This record gives sequence, C-alpha cells and structure tokens, in this order.
Amino acid sequence: MFPSLRRRLRTGASGLALAVTAATAAALPASPALAEPEPLADYCAPQGCRDILPPGQNGSATLVEILGHQVFGTRPEHSSSQLDMYDNLVHHYDGLTEEGLDDFFVDASFGVDPGDVDRRYRPREDVTITRDESHGIPHIEGTTREGTMYGAGYAAAEDRLFLMDVLRRVGRGELTSFAGGAEGNRGLEQDLWRTAPYTEEDKQAQIDRVAAGGERGEQALADVDAYLEGVNSYIEEADSGRYFPGEYVLTGHKDAITNRGEIEPFTPTDVVGIAAMVGGIFGGGGGGEVQAAVVLANFQDRYGAEEGAELWRAWRMENDPEAVVSVEGEFPYTGTPGSPVGEVAPDPGSVEPYDIVHDEHGSAASGETAEAPAPLADAVGGPEDGADAPTVEELPREQRDELEQMVEDGDLSAAEGVFNEGVLPEGFMDPRGMSNALLVSGEHTESGNPVAVMGPQTGYFSPQLLMLQELQGPGISARGASFAGVSFYVQMGRGVDYAWSATSAGQDITDTFAVELCETDGSAPSTASRAYVDTSGDCTAFEELSVTNEWSPTVADGTPAGGYTMTSLRSEYGLVQSFATVDGAPVAFTSLRSTYMREVDSIIGFQRFNDPGEVTSAETFTEAAGDIGYAFNWHYVDDEDIAFVNSGANPVRVEGTNPNLPIDAYSAAGWSGWDPATNSADYHPQEDHPQAVDPDYIVNWNNKPARGYTSGWSTGSVHRGDLLDSRVAALVGSGHEFTTASLTGVMMEAGVADLRAQEVLPLMLEVIDSAPVEDPELAAAVEELRLWNEAGSLRREPHRDAGYYSYADSIRTLDAWWPLLVRAQFEPELGEDLYTELTRAAQTDESPSGATGGGTPGSVNQGQPHKGSSFQYGWWSYVDKDLRSVLGQEVEGPLGGAYCGGGDLDACRTVLLDTLAEAAATPAGEVYPGDDHCPAGDQLCADTVIHQAVGGIGMWPVAWQNRPTYQLVYQFSGGR
Repeated sequence: MFPSLRRRLRTGASGLALAVTAATAAALPASPALAEPEPLADYCAPQGCRDILPPGQNGSATLVEILGHQVFGTRPEHSSSQLDMYDNLVHHYDGLTEEGLDDFFVDASFGVDPGDVDRRYRPREDVTITRDESHGIPHIEGTTREGTMYGAGYAAAEDRLFLMDVLRRVGRGELTSFAGGAEGNRGLEQDLWRTAPYTEEDKQAQIDRVAAGGERGEQALADVDAYLEGVNSYIEEADSGRYFPGEYVLTGHKDAITNRGEIEPFTPTDVVGIAAMVGGIFGGGGGGEVQAAVVLANFQDRYGAEEGAELWRAWRMENDPEAVVSVEGEFPYTGTPGSPVGEVAPDPGSVEPYDIVHDEHGSAASGETAEAPAPLADAVGGPEDGADAPTVEELPREQRDELEQMVEDGDLSAAEGVFNEGVLPEGFMDPRGMSNALLVSGEHTESGNPVAVMGPQTGYFSPQLLMLQELQGPGISARGASFAGVSFYVQMGRGVDYAWSATSAGQDITDTFAVELCETDGSAPSTASRAYVDTSGDCTAFEELSVTNEWSPTVADGTPAGGYTMTSLRSEYGLVQSFATVDGAPVAFTSLRSTYMREVDSIIGFQRFNDPGEVTSAETFTEAAGDIGYAFNWHYVDDEDIAFVNSGANPVRVEGTNPNLPIDAYSAAGWSGWDPATNSADYHPQEDHPQAVDPDYIVNWNNKPARGYTSGWSTGSVHRGDLLDSRVAALVGSGHEFTTASLTGVMMEAGVADLRAQEVLPLMLEVIDSAPVEDPELAAAVEELRLWNEAGSLRREPHRDAGYYSYADSIRTLDAWWPLLVRAQFEPELGEDLYTELTRAAQTDESPSGATGGGTPGSVNQGQPHKGSSFQYGWWSYVDKDLRSVLGQEVEGPLGGAYCGGGDLDACRTVLLDTLAEAAATPAGEVYPGDDHCPAGDQLCADTVIHQAVGGIGMWPVAWQNRPTYQLVYQFSGGR
C-alpha cells in the first residue's frame, strides 16, 4: 500500500537541525545519568488509558536528515512511529479486543516504564525530561512550577521549532516573507489577516488585561514567560550547536556553511498570534449573514416576500426538529426572533467584497509560480514500508559521506522546491467542523466504569500541529496533546483520574453589522468611502491594519521575487468584509467576533483543566469550561461519570436582534452591555449552554449539541453524527456491555461509512423501486448499490493492501451520482440563480476524495483532497426530506414543498434514473481526475489521507478514515 518515496509526495521541508557532518546529524545536549522519578498516582483501568497522534512525536530534522530523507529515504527517529499504528486500526477493527488495542494506540499512563526510557535529561536544575524509547514522547517533571513550564517550552522547541515559527508568522500575517511567496502561503496569510489582524500593541493589551484579572491571570502570564524562556534557551543551544531545524537553511534564514543568520526568539505576543489562529479555525462560529441575506432576497424574488421568507426559514434549518443532538433538553440561543428589529439587507447585486491585498508587484502581480522540480532518480525511493526506513546514522558509511559532502559543498538541490506549494494548504483558515466523541456511562459497560473514545480532527500534517507531552509539577498534572507554540498546558488529554476532549461547536459568536459610510470632509459618500459613522455619531476613518511582505526565491520555494501589502479595515463594529448599498445608501458590512481582542482569555480555562486541585468531578470540570471563550463542545470522563458541556463567549443579544441576518449598527439591536473599546459584552451564563452529566451515552461529531441551539445551514435530518448515534443507540438498546475495545470498534466502523449511502441511498432506491427498472444495465447498477448499502455502506478494502474497495463500482457510481442528482432534483424548481446562491451558503457534498461535486478542489462544493474528515457539510438533509415528501412520508420540518420532479413520484423517479444512468456511465478517470499524488481513475488513492509536509520529511499515504487526528481511549477504575 505504501509507494516508494516520490518527490511530489514531499511538499514542504521539515525541521532540520543543521549538522555539518552526518555523524552529528541528531546531536543532542549531553546530560548525566539521573535517578528514576517516583511513580505517580494513576487511576487508569487495566488497558484503560491510551492515545495516538500520527505520524510521530519528532517533528524536527537537521539539514543532513532532510537531505538523507530526500536522497536515500531515511527518516529521523520517532518521526513516523505512530503512523502505521494509526492506519492499521481501519484494517483490523473487526473483533477488536482490549489487549489488541496496544497494536493501535500508545500507552497513556503517567510516567515512563523503566524498561522504556530512551533519554532522561535536565535542561535546567528544576526540571527533568524523560523521553520514552518507543515514541520519544516528553514526560516533563518539575520541582517548581516555573521549571515545569520551562521544560514544556524546551521540549516543544526540540520537537516542533520550525512549525512553531511557521504558526507565529501566520499569526503576524508575515508567512510569505518568512517561508516564500507560494500561492498557498499567500492565501493562508490573507485568510488570517482578514479574520484576526492585530498590532503588537493589541496583542500586548490582551496579555496585560488577563494578567491583571486576578491570581490565575498572573499565574498564566508567569507560565507563558517561563515556557518561552525554555523555547528560547533551546534556540540558543541549537544555534550555537548547529543542530537547529534545517528548514531555516532552505528558507534562507541561516547559512549552512558560516552559520550566519538568526532564529528570532519567541515573545508573549507570538503566543497571542498562534492562539488567535488556532481559536479562529477550530473554536469560531457564526458569520455569513450577508450571504444569508442574499439567499433570502433570491427566495423572495422567486416566490414573493411572504412565501419566500417562509421557504428561506425552512432551508435555513436553524432548529430542525429531526436533527441529531448530543444532549437532551432545550437550550435556546440565536434563533430568529418573532418580531426582529434592526434587520438590513443589501440591495440586489450591490455587494462588493473588500480585497485586503494591494500594491502587488513581481510574481504577486504576474501570477508567476515556481517551476516544478525535476523528479528524483529511482534510487531515491525508500523502503516500501516507510515505517521501517533507516535513520541517517544507520546508512552505510559511503552514503553518510555523500550527505556530508553535499552539506560542505552547499549542494541543497535534493531539497529544492519542497515549499513550492506552500507550507500549509490554502484554505487552512476556513472554519470547519472537526472531531468526534463517544462516551458511554458505567451502566452500560462491562466493568461498570464509563468508557470514552474521543479526540480532535485537526487535519494531517508532518509534523502534526499537535504534540504529545506529560506535565507534572506544582499545580499541574496532565498528559495529552497541545498545539505547537501554545503547549504550556495540555489542551486535550487526561488528568490524575479524569480525561477530556473537544469537538468544534461552531455556535454563533460572530455577527455582521451594517455601518454607514461617510466622508470626513462632509462630501457625499459612496462604496469607495473609507470612513464610517462611529458610536458617537462622528465620521471616523477606518483604522488601517497593514503588513507589507516581500519575498525572493529560496531553495525551499522557488517562487520568483514579489510582494504586496495587506490592509484590513477595522471599525468599532468589527472588521470590514464587504461594501454595499442598503436602500441606496452606501454601507460597509463588518464582522464582529466575541473573542476578537480577547484571544488570550481562554487560557484560564485550560489552566484549570490541568490543575488536579480544580477538577475533581464532572461538575467542577463543567465550571472550568466556563472560562473558555472559544466555541467548543467538551467531553469528560472519570471512573464514575461522563459529561458534556458547550463553551463559548456567547453574547447576549438585545431583545429583537436577529443574529442570522445583517444588523443595522445604529438600531436598537445588537449585543447587551457591549463596550466597543474592549469588545466586551454581557455573556450567557454557563447554565444557558448545552450540558449534561451521566446520560446513557453521549456522541458528538460537530452536530447540533441540543434543541434550540441554532445551527448552521443544512443541519437537519441527516448528519454525520447519525453514523455514531445510530450505532451506539442500537447497542445500548440491545443491552450490549461496552468495553474500550468495542466502543473503539464502533468509532472506526462509523469512520469508514459513507453517510450518503447509509442514510439517503435507501430513500433513493425506494423511489426507484416504485416501478420495475426495465434497462438491464441500470437494474444491475441499482442492485449493486443495494448490496453495498446492505453490507454497511463502507468505503473499506476487503483486506489490507488489497488496493481496491469492496463494492468499488457502487462507490464510484454514488460519487458521480450525488452531484448530478442534487442539481437535477432542486435546480428546476428553485431556478439557476437561487440554486447557485444556496450552494454558496451550503456546499452540496464533502466526499473523501474532495474532487467531486461539480467544482474544482477547494471551491465551495468541495472538500480539500486527502484530508480525511468528510461528510460534515452537504445537502443530505435536503435530499432526504424532499424524497420523503415525494414518497408521501411524514416529514417534520419540511422544505416547504416537494422539489424532485415537481413533487410527482413518477417524474422524480425519472430524475433519479436519468442521473443514475449518467453517473454509471461516467468513467473512473472523470470521477477521480487525479492529482500530484494519484493517477486519474485511482479511486483508493483519491480517498487516501496524506500528511502535508510542513518541513522536509514527508509521509506515506494512509487509508481513508474519518476519525480524529489525535484520539484518546480512556477508562478509569478509581479516583481520588
């Protein structure tokens, strides 16, 4: 299954520590032998504490190691040790046992087994870091709090320094000037600068406010300072020892021969920038109100004001009664009020998106890109199984000499172009639903203790954005995953006798305001005006937040020289997204997020999660979650309880405010208690957030958390959360006694299921079955689809390395059929304009291959190829409700009428058969058009998960699986 290393699979250049000779490629500071630490109290059940984070812990490589990887297929130790373990589960989850989990997960008990110690060292006297031999995970134990934080920073820099630097440059809007002008880098920094632009003063003000907020705030700032001291100490040591990440050479920041150049020390404001990026991607929610207003206008144009508004509400699916939810109860939030005030809508065709980029020159203006590097010779290919690749030190002497000579000669041609497409994918900042969780109460487990299988889906990168660590010190005891650069606390993982994880919630914490444009000289304004009427009634120029980037070709990114300036416009009401007219008057539409200018506030909640004195029960965990402003669903397990709680700085809207459409900034609508100077407001108390303790089970896959909690577009009768809920509910109902193994098996089976095939295909076949299918070829296609559905609707090989899916032809047919059917089912009734605007509000498909759905990869109707996470966004609920209406079945929350075939069953059946015939005849080469990684027509490869290299060390592709990147499997048998 693992192809030999190919250059195209290695987009990016990894952390390389510059070593002038191969023998010192992995040089590390020496340390004396240290006494073994005392064992820590641990309450894991037998086989009860495990996790996995592919590809591996070591995300740093020297220049020699990168060249060795590119030329001879070597890999740094521990850089890929968890990838095969992660991938193997999809092939072997049938009949999984608790003992068998060791093949697929890492032991997550506290401490390191004495027989598994690889290295124990002290970066300073008050902290000891122990790395295990199996995976190189740092176990950090400090005798002081400051020492523990110092050790966390030191270990983070050891494992992720170059990635941390990439992330802080994104946070500053300076990625292209650091890593090169590749189109992907440009797109990423522009996305960040549109949503979270800050001056250094803005960032420092956020730090100062939190630090002044009390004892925990003071402690948080002290923790960050000590953490950064550890980071910067490692930078100094690695620089003087010349074992820093080699990407600094490839990107032109260090000289391989003279060691000239600088690795810039990290500052507290860098932490704010990284936190803003991470929080914006995974913990944001809301926005999109201008597009919602455009869709509403199109509905009203086609159906009239009253009926159009009614149909818009049906399609909007704010609170669909058939949507799967995670907890019982009603938790009203951001629903459209009965008598809204302050609603505004742009005049038809008047919306002009604001382009933050200007003054382009060089390749930024010409569009010129780097030339693709020549493929490497066949000899470059590594072993078939990348996990068995040797390290540089294990190469024959003559090959090590060859690498040494390359460095001495300054011959870096083997690593040319590793960042030609960018270090992170374009669209990385787009909000998305990620992560899942399955928790079962002790009443339904074999042992009587609850079981949890959960984790965040954060994409797939090499090295991973997250990193594993254990932190032990005064006031902190935790093990788990943290984002690189903000790893002073464990963000998801375990404490002494409890574990927790998160899923993105996405509730609405972002509103759109229409602000009146003006001219400071009193002349007539237009949509070209760059001043607005502020809260005091004065005409004030928008604040310009600008950053200028320049780039030149480097070894890593050959994009020709160029540059531009990015300028975000900031008002008291948020950041300008577009200009338009409302009733002929020029306005700017601004976006205001409740966590903007408050990115640091959530640090207090994470601090409390890590404190064993703070979290002693499900109730105290729920209370701690109230200090996290980002929109997450938190899941908790200990030896007695399971719990769910939603977090987020949910602003209290003034009565009559409709947060689902643009708001007149000067009306009575808006946020209660809002202070434009600090962007603070009145927030809903924790009891208003969806929460539960000890239901029979909890599942969440970014679905609606509870009734009344307003959801995004198309969140209705079919959601990927159904893949989990249907399986767990059926087992609970049958009296199954869960174990960690059986719940893991449920997660994995759901992770290879095709949501469309499981939940919607039976209805599609029911419509077709209303009369015999006369055409033999169509009849055969129908039966093949039926057999696939009856077999479980899985996208899975019959055995590892088979090279094809079971029911491959049915999968190809459905992949081709879905986009054809959606258009043919709805566009004739909706009309082309309305249908198109609806697809801009809610994409039609998100298949694993990311290349189906009627558009190009990365467009509104596509998933990013090779990303794993699938079936979060699509028109499955619309198709489901409409076909049930045509069949005469009961539908709660209907779409306001039947669309397929004008509501006539025979005509709808014809639509299905005609589009099925077209799909069945579509060759695989068109359904799966191929890319840099896969030939056209290779279905299995099109679905594969590929870790995008953020450095010079690439990874082999793994089978498609729709599951968390970092996954925890936990059961505790006791507690304090």
